[in-house]
Amino acid sequence: MNINKYIDFTNLKADAKKADIEKLCETAEKHDYASVCVNSRYVSLCKKLLKGSDVKVACVVGFPLGAMSMEAKAFEAKKAVEDGADEIDMVIAVGALKDGDRAYVFEDIKGVRSCGATVKVILETCLLTDEEIATACEICAEAGADFVKTSTGFSKGGATLHAVEIMKAHCGKCKIKASGGIRDRETAVKYIEAGVSRIGTSSEL
Repeated sequence: MNINKYIDFTNLKADAKKADIEKLCETAEKHDYASVCVNSRYVSLCKKLLKGSDVKVACVVGFPLGAMSMEAKAFEAKKAVEDGADEIDMVIAVGALKDGDRAYVFEDIKGVRSCGATVKVILETCLLTDEEIATACEICAEAGADFVKTSTGFSKGGATLHAVEIMKAHCGKCKIKASGGIRDRETAVKYIEAGVSRIGTSSEL
C-alpha cells in the first residue's frame, strides 16, 4: 500500500527552528506527502519552499487547547489562508462541548470554516466520553467541516481505533484524520484500513 498521500507531515513543536521547517518541507516533497502541518508563523515559508510541488500547507488554529475565543480562531484561520495555507486544522472548543453548548461549538467551527480552506476539526478524543465524541462529530458535520480529527498529540493521549469507529458512525460526509502517537508505517496502515483518509505524524513513514 502506498500511504504517502495519506500523510500530513507535522512539526508543531514550540522550539521548532527555521531549519527544522525547511527539513520538514524537504522530506515531505521527497516523499510526495499530502501536506506539511505547521504553526501559523511558518505558513508563508512552507508555501515558498513547496512552490511547484503537490504538497499542501496545513496550519493549526486554536492550538493546542481550543480554548480561545471563536473570533480569535476565525481571525487566525483567515490570516493563515492569506499567508498561503491550503488546509486548517482547528481545535474544537472542548470545554463548550463538555458543557453541552452545541450552539457555541457549531458557531466556532463555522467561523473558521468561513476562511475558505479545507477544515479539519480536532476533537481531542482523549478528553471526551464516547457520547461526547459522537456529539462532536455530529456538530462538525452540521457545520460543514471537511474532516474530523482525533487528537493534537499534545494532550494525555492520541489516536485510538475505538475513537475512529465512533467517529465513522457519526461524522456523516466528513472524512477522518487520525493523529497522535502514530509513529510507524504498520500503525498508519491499520488506521487507513479502519477508514481514515489522513494520518498526522511527525515520523518519516
